[in-house]
Amino acid sequence: MFLIDMFNKKTVMPTAETALPGRAEPIPTAATHFVSGLPLKGPVPQGMKTVYLGMGCFWGAERLLWQTPGVYLTASGYQGGITPNPTYQETVTGLTGHTEVVKVVYDPAKITLEGLLKVFFEAHDPTQGMRQGNDIGTTYRSAIYVEDDDDMALAVAVRDRFQEALVKAGKNSRITTEIAHADTFYYAEDYHQQYLAKNPNGYCGLRGTGVSCPISPAA
Repeated sequence: MFLIDMFNKKTVMPTAETALPGRAEPIPTAATHFVSGLPLKGPVPQGMKTVYLGMGCFWGAERLLWQTPGVYLTASGYQGGITPNPTYQETVTGLTGHTEVVKVVYDPAKITLEGLLKVFFEAHDPTQGMRQGNDIGTTYRSAIYVEDDDDMALAVAVRDRFQEALVKAGKNSRITTEIAHADTFYYAEDYHQQYLAKNPNGYCGLRGTGVSCPISPAA
C-alpha cells in the first residue's frame, strides 16, 4: 500500500494545499555555462528568443539542445509547478508540480521555433503522460512553455501536425505534451547544469518514436 501511495503522489499533480512549501530565496546554481562559458542567467544579445522544453530527464535534453545549431544558451531547471524555489529532491516527490525543463535561448535568424519544436518532438515520446520511459512522475512530463501568444499558436499547430504523423505511422497514442505560457523558471542545482558535459558517460533517457515531425519548408 505504501508503494502504491508513493507512486500515485509522483504521478498526480498536487494542489496548492498539498504542494510542498518551498522557500523564498532561489537555490544556488552555477554562474556560467560549463560548455560555452556564457553567463547562465544572461544578459543575452538583443533579438534572442526563449522557449522552455520538457522532454523527461533534463540531462540528455539539455545536451541535445545546446548542440543544436542556432541555440545560444541552455540551462536546466524546474517549471510548471506550485512550490517556489524547489530543490531536485523536492521535485522528484511529485509534490511540487514542476517538470524538468531546459531553458533554450535561441537566435531566430539561425533556427526558428518551428525548427526547435521539430527537434523536441522527434527526440522523445510525447505520448507517455506523467513519465518518459522508465522515469516516472510529474517531473518527467512532456512540456512546452512559451513567452507569447504567437509562439503558443505555433506550438499547438506543430503538435497537431506531429499527432497526424504519428497516426499515419500507425501509432495511435495521443500526445500529452503540456503547452502553456511560461511561468517562473527555477534554475536547477549546479551539478545538473550541463550534466553530460561534466559526466560524458552519465544517464540519458531520450528515446524518440522514430516518426518525423513535419514542418514548413522555410523553418
